Amino acid sequence: MTPIPQGYSGFLLVVKKDCKTCQLIETAIAELQQSRALRVISQDDPQFPAGVRDVKDDRELELSYHLNIETVPTLITCQDGVEQERLVGWSREDWRRLTDIPSLGADLPEFSPGCGSRTVEPGMLEKLAYRFGDTVLQARRIDVAEMEDVHELMFERGWSDGLPVVPPSEDRVTRMLGGTSRAPDEIVGVIPPDQAPCTVEKVAINAVMAGCKPEYLPVVLAAVEAACLDEFCMHGLLATTFFSGPIIIVNGPIIKEIGMNWSTNALGQGNRANSTIGRALQLVIRNVGGGKPGGVDRAALGQPGKVGFCFPEREHDSYWESLAVERGFRREQSTVTLFAGDGVHGIADQKSREPKSLTRSLAMTLRTVKHGKIFGASSALLIVTPEHMRVFREAGWNKARFREELDKYLTFDGAELIRGASGIAEGMPEPYAGRRLTKFAPDGLLIVHTGGSAGMWSAVIGGWTATGAKGSSPVTVAIKS
Repeated sequence: MTPIPQGYSGFLLVVKKDCKTCQLIETAIAELQQSRALRVISQDDPQFPAGVRDVKDDRELELSYHLNIETVPTLITCQDGVEQERLVGWSREDWRRLTDIPSLGADLPEFSPGCGSRTVEPGMLEKLAYRFGDTVLQARRIDVAEMEDVHELMFERGWSDGLPVVPPSEDRVTRMLGGTSRAPDEIVGVIPPDQAPCTVEKVAINAVMAGCKPEYLPVVLAAVEAACLDEFCMHGLLATTFFSGPIIIVNGPIIKEIGMNWSTNALGQGNRANSTIGRALQLVIRNVGGGKPGGVDRAALGQPGKVGFCFPEREHDSYWESLAVERGFRREQSTVTLFAGDGVHGIADQKSREPKSLTRSLAMTLRTVKHGKIFGASSALLIVTPEHMRVFREAGWNKARFREELDKYLTFDGAELIRGASGIAEGMPEPYAGRRLTKFAPDGLLIVHTGGSAGMWSAVIGGWTATGAKGSSPVTVAIKS
């Protein structure tokens, strides 16, 4: 809709009765209409202002929305259907200049600031954007009976992960879509296991349900893109009986921009971005792709992180290069890395003050990933906290040096690892008895730095499979606006 009539030359004035300034200038409005072409638009009462002809009823706010009105009164001068200038509030001097009426408002104060437009009331802009803006939502609307509890309905229809979800109303989804410049109908990926095409709009719907803010949406979109890559093998991750689920590691400037927690309790509760971004990805997989427990999701036990697991790397004071930089991205780029991981296994070492001792300590726990006698068939994520990082910084060890030393302590004689060795039936096949075996493939161990500055604890998150064609490889995707 074009709010300024085609070819119109004159004035438009947007007012509302519930505004003391608009009431104050009623006589000036009538005076202006007597000598100039004036069309008045009223946001709340078509009978206001009194004594003015043909007031346009804008209680639906369509005209005000298209005119981008933020304050009333707003006076707009038009020439041949094109806006030339606008005045906000009442200024006798400015109104006289714009209207070329020297006596206008002679009995009025020189200045009155006006009031907020109804279009800027809380939640109103999103409702108007959905009703009158360019955003067209394709998703089917579900009508809820007057006495029906919408939250219980979403539980009953299987749209929840077991926790309450936010109802994805049109205005909430429209607001969420404002967090990205990408078109709502753009295909983000094909979601397993149903191989269902997923649009930006569908991701936004599930981001609303998860409790995300609009500024989180680009991160969620990148995570969905990463999950759809063949090398990540999301379908296999769903179908496994193992514990694992997708873990999102965020790098880059967006960490600070959206207020993620990289410090105390970084892997825990309490931060909205950390808590809801991972949940949004899991809801997309559930609600768009059909990946539900008891269906394709066959986990024998699962783990709490399957509700959603997301955290950022602590980059601002890290001694080592970040995960994203290590994987070929620039420090100023924002990225997500997806890792198919299980639960958090804490490592306590409060005694090691030199790097070789601490490296041996960390390797001892890394060896137990999946099983202490299974080598080359798994991956892992090692999380080094600041106090442990300090040991390596003070010794001058960079990340490459640490990896080199770690490999030494994760390499063992195959005879110790074969089936039956140490009285344990599990282990490597007998042909490996004469070989030296390393726990992880060269790309099978991710190392990140995050967490609070107090506490000599680090952590290991075991991976689902070895990397490569027969497993799940970590994938890193740049975040787009």
